[in-house]
Amino acid sequence: MRTRISKQFRWEMGHRLAHHAGLCKNIHGHSYEAHVILAGEPDDQGMVMDYFDMKTLVQPLIDELDHCFLCDRSDDVMVDFFTDHPMKVVYIDVPTTAENIAHMLADAIWARLGEHTAIDELTVRVYETEKTYAEVTNKRR
Repeated sequence: MRTRISKQFRWEMGHRLAHHAGLCKNIHGHSYEAHVILAGEPDDQGMVMDYFDMKTLVQPLIDELDHCFLCDRSDDVMVDFFTDHPMKVVYIDVPTTAENIAHMLADAIWARLGEHTAIDELTVRVYETEKTYAEVTNKRR
């Protein structure tokens, strides 16, 4: 019977939306939370995936983001700043919205799931605050 499992991951990260008209154009940070939800047919042990294996798969991605500044490569102000002041920074090619972070994580996790063919669906929900999140779903075709 098709089953869904979920694991939560947390990290702290700074960013800004350089081209935003509101307050988010300023440098700020969030206590992010991601819910990684996998769906598929359980194996003969009754598991879609062992939670330890799920953590092993996802945690390195979270560790890369934890206590970094997520920087849109088109944000010349911040790119110049980090060139002169080396710190933990991760560059991406899109604005650093919760929607884009969810897509980025989902794409990376999906790529790492390769051998787990019993999993046919992945959902990543990224909470930017306690009350706001963005969610994306990838399905195996």
